[in-house]
Amino acid sequence: MSQADGMHINPQRAKQLADNIGHVTQKITAANKAGRNIRLIAVSKLKPATDVLALHQPPASHSHFGENYSQELHEKAALLPRSIKWHFIGALQTNKCKALTEQIPNLFCVSSVDAVKKANALEKGRAALAEKDQNEEKLGKLRVLVQVNTSGEENKSGVEPDNTTTLCKHIREQCPHLQLAGLMTIGAIARSQATTADVENEDFITLRQTRDKVAKELGMKEEELELSMGMSSDFESAIQHGSDEVRVGTTIFGERPSKEDAKAKASAEKAEA
Repeated sequence: MSQADGMHINPQRAKQLADNIGHVTQKITAANKAGRNIRLIAVSKLKPATDVLALHQPPASHSHFGENYSQELHEKAALLPRSIKWHFIGALQTNKCKALTEQIPNLFCVSSVDAVKKANALEKGRAALAEKDQNEEKLGKLRVLVQVNTSGEENKSGVEPDNTTTLCKHIREQCPHLQLAGLMTIGAIARSQATTADVENEDFITLRQTRDKVAKELGMKEEELELSMGMSSDFESAIQHGSDEVRVGTTIFGERPSKEDAKAKASAEKAEA
């Protein structure tokens, strides 16, 4: 019996979550005029593991979930089924990269790589996991996305667009346990809020242009490098701009508590279990 088997899921909450993700999926389908495969990452940060489990089970049967904090991801991954495909989408600290990739076998993708040091630390962790794993072929390479600072904001993580090829080249040539899967951006909030059917998002355009340039310089096909852009407020526009995956949190799970309140609630739930 796994720890997840003992979790209590509120049926009303489970229905609400399933309805929410169903509505998001419908909007994705409507926006996806080209009929591409769009990956929906349900961003579950600061939400309880029971919410993730509720969406992972039928009727939603959703697999891809995103977390922003490494400690929270470690805790949830230990509690929940290995069939979940975790995405780490938060700011990446170099000193936590190795543990992240070495200790979470069902980590599907790290979406916020913006430095050679971080790529090297992820490589080291994945290599250590591969050495321990008895079925290395099934484990495969860890997908990574290079985060690009498309808005030019000083407080934003991400490599500058003009420097993106250098980091991508390093991952492809020096990190054999990592797969360069594409580029990601978290654009300016103001641009995101202003995005409409008639107003294009400059961050989306910049990321697509950067992807095209990187693909050309590395001798890759454009479709070999996915685009990850778009969140709750602008994912439909992101899809229309060519995004291959979108990260949606509050539209599915509702407003998040503060980090402190989430920790207090999790501690109380552990004490009751």
